[in-house]
Amino acid sequence: MKIKATFFIVKEEKRGFCAKMRGALMTILLKNGHVVDYVNSFEGKTDILIRDGFIRALGENLESDDKDTKVIDCNGLTVIPGICDMHVHLRDPGQTYKEDIFTGCEAAVAGGVTALACMPNTKPPVDNKETVKYILDKAKKAKAKVYPVGCITKGMQGKELCDYDELKAAGCVAVSDDGRPVESANMMAQAMVKAHYAGLKVISHCEDLEIINGGIINKGKISQQLGVKGMSRLSEDIITARELAIAQDTQMPIHIAHVSTKGSVNTIRGNTHIGVMCTCETAPHYFMMTDEKLLSRDADYRMNPPLREEDDVMAIIAAIIDGTIDCIVTDHAPHSAEEKADFEKAPNGVVGMETSLAATLTGLYHTGAISLMHIVRLMCVNPRKILGIEGGSLGIGDIADIAIFDADESWTVDPAKLHSKSKNTCFKGMTLKGRVKYTLVNGKIVYEDK
Repeated sequence: MKIKATFFIVKEEKRGFCAKMRGALMTILLKNGHVVDYVNSFEGKTDILIRDGFIRALGENLESDDKDTKVIDCNGLTVIPGICDMHVHLRDPGQTYKEDIFTGCEAAVAGGVTALACMPNTKPPVDNKETVKYILDKAKKAKAKVYPVGCITKGMQGKELCDYDELKAAGCVAVSDDGRPVESANMMAQAMVKAHYAGLKVISHCEDLEIINGGIINKGKISQQLGVKGMSRLSEDIITARELAIAQDTQMPIHIAHVSTKGSVNTIRGNTHIGVMCTCETAPHYFMMTDEKLLSRDADYRMNPPLREEDDVMAIIAAIIDGTIDCIVTDHAPHSAEEKADFEKAPNGVVGMETSLAATLTGLYHTGAISLMHIVRLMCVNPRKILGIEGGSLGIGDIADIAIFDADESWTVDPAKLHSKSKNTCFKGMTLKGRVKYTLVNGKIVYEDK
């Protein structure tokens, strides 16, 4: 028996969206997809009917009364809430030759990312309401939803705290001096308290600059073999421990960015077990690669924190499996080919939004380490929960931000075909298993794999 969907009114103004802002949207019917929805504890084959940007019906054999309905056959495909990448560098304003808000969002939706949080180390930094407004105004015409992260300190100089109430009112969802740690423990403690009461999450870039002291890759046998200065894992481990000690003392939450070492994992696991309010993230390259990639002397394998050793990779995977790590993000960090040409002088960072889902499927799902439901929690649900933003579920009345992918399709990463302005991917030439076929934002198809 075929079921006709009954449409109903959703109070969209409470969700921050209105039909006028979204423009005219078609009715879309997703047929026979394997739907994975962690929030509603559902995994199985079902149809999804979308109208005016919202999910209007779920069930088998759905039909639509709208003769202009766009029907997408999802047989053999997986349907999940759109991914939220809470750690992205868009380089806009100030370095748009590397990336801008539009191209960054093009890359995002090609990877199934419908929402992203952009880091504040732009030029100028995001430490005032005017810069936040610039980002949000430009993002209105972008394909993905952009959530600005403001600075912890003015100019990211570590000397004076920003006005967190102003940043929150302007539209920031968190604060971070990502790319540069807050060196003063006392200032970080003040920031965690003040940001919390302003309604902003504090994201810590855990790095001790005195320990790094000019290092460019992980300190170990590979750095010795290459004859370059290494970055000791102690740099990350010691600041992670500091942040957790502050969180425990102040009874305030902290989010630890881009976890890469077994030491940090163990510290976080131990502290969360005793009730310290800590969440954390990692990126696919930290569970897919080791610093042996640097033997090629290719700066596209240089990022901060750097690729570590096999023991660290195993620790990251174990922490993902047991729930110590809350999120998988990308730390998408575009740099031009010219900047990346010199191995020892190149800036750190890699692009990642177009490969993050495929890499996670390849490295964790197809190996049997975690389930699709766990991936949805890590990439779609938890980042939104941590930042306090909407989305992440596929229930009736929910916003239709959706990623549709073929979990079994293999493809080889060709940097020239990436949508980002910069092509500095550490997954270049690698065959990944899992490919995004469609991405929907507010019920509109913003990406289709053709």
